[in-house]
Amino acid sequence: MTETSAPTALDPERIQRIREAAYRIRQYSLIQAEVQGQGYIGQALDIADVLAVLYADQLHLDPLDPESEDRDRFQLSIGHYALALYAALTEAKFFPEEELQTYAGDDSRFPMSAMRTYTPGVEISGGSLGHGLGIANGVAMGLKRKGSDRFVYNLLSDGELGEGSTWEAAAVAAHHQLDNLIAIVDFNDQQADGKSTQMLSMEPVTDKFEAFGWMARRCDGHDVEALLTNLIELRESEDPRPRVLIVDTTLGKGVDFLEAREKLHFMKVTEEEWALAHEKLTESHQALSEESGR
Repeated sequence: MTETSAPTALDPERIQRIREAAYRIRQYSLIQAEVQGQGYIGQALDIADVLAVLYADQLHLDPLDPESEDRDRFQLSIGHYALALYAALTEAKFFPEEELQTYAGDDSRFPMSAMRTYTPGVEISGGSLGHGLGIANGVAMGLKRKGSDRFVYNLLSDGELGEGSTWEAAAVAAHHQLDNLIAIVDFNDQQADGKSTQMLSMEPVTDKFEAFGWMARRCDGHDVEALLTNLIELRESEDPRPRVLIVDTTLGKGVDFLEAREKLHFMKVTEEEWALAHEKLTESHQALSEESGR
């Protein structure tokens, strides 16, 4: 069951601004993937709304000073979601749009898997799954000892919940009352070998995190208003516990023929399908805008 917090009155213009950012993040992701003709496209499309809420509204960042001590930290545990992160950083003005065309090329600042040493704005080198939350613990603990009021956000996958190291990190975060840590779990029910719930089900996820001492919420990962409401609540809460938001998402969101693909973890897209994918994104975005404007 999808759980949401009580509705909060939000400015419609604010919501629309975030939706526009999500649309561009999806388009930017497609632009990069087209360079290679393949990639983790489904994941980039599914997480775009979450990244739009973060990078267009919630994160305190300065693209002119990406190493500022006075910044929130967004850590991508799932390094293969790099397409989406580069798109979000481009939306946040860390990079010019034309640099997206260099994706995964020689000397590019956009390698196929996100790495801190290559890309301004990338906080950790992800890819070895199950390690991200532990790294986030260390950074959150360090910020607390420095007296900083900034937050650490860690995006991990539902598949990573099958890693014992994730739950060890969850226990450590609760023990040290890391209330400046917000984990986000992308629950798209897909990993390399099939559905996450069939490989090793972790449901009910919110109950498990609560049992580990976390403040847990769950919502539709494509409902911008619900995402924003929950993330504001988690950040502003005075509860001395780490926080987690589980987001239910759809791989390939916004491009119907990609959503319908049987093999979704790593996609190949034919040459003639790229223009259609961009068109479908525009159509679905326009339809959402019209529905919201009624």
